[in-house]
Amino acid sequence: MDETRLEEPRFVDGKAMLIAGLGERYDYDNVAGIPALWQRFDDYQGSIPGAVPNAWYGLCFNFDETSFEYVAAVEVTDFSDMPKEFSCVRLAPQKYAVFTHSDHISTIRNTIDAIWRNWLPNSKFQAADAPNFERYGPEFNGRTGNGGLEIWIPLKG
Repeated sequence: MDETRLEEPRFVDGKAMLIAGLGERYDYDNVAGIPALWQRFDDYQGSIPGAVPNAWYGLCFNFDETSFEYVAAVEVTDFSDMPKEFSCVRLAPQKYAVFTHSDHISTIRNTIDAIWRNWLPNSKFQAADAPNFERYGPEFNGRTGNGGLEIWIPLKG
């Protein structure tokens, strides 16, 4: 997706959230394992204690020069009784720029690149040192990769 197809974001004051799911560390140039992580996480659907329904999150954080941590997750009401293999992340209240990705999931990298390489450097905003995430609503179909999603970028100030 080129810059001209990137829609302007909406701005949201995000609430504090508890996010729990399966996590792995990925190199920036090798994220091919993320779909398999989602497939493994799908085995837990319907059995996660305190899961908030109708939204799933792909959380990106702990960035370094070559890699980042990715967690396929849901919002939960508390962290008690989570499976031992789950990563549990507290998100503080945060201002976000929220971008819509309407194309097939296979093209998400193009949207993410347009945000970080074009929109953010040319905007008046700076990214905050906080997790960013993909938010998948009930309209997203994980089997077909269609239905759209949102990309939430944390902002300073």
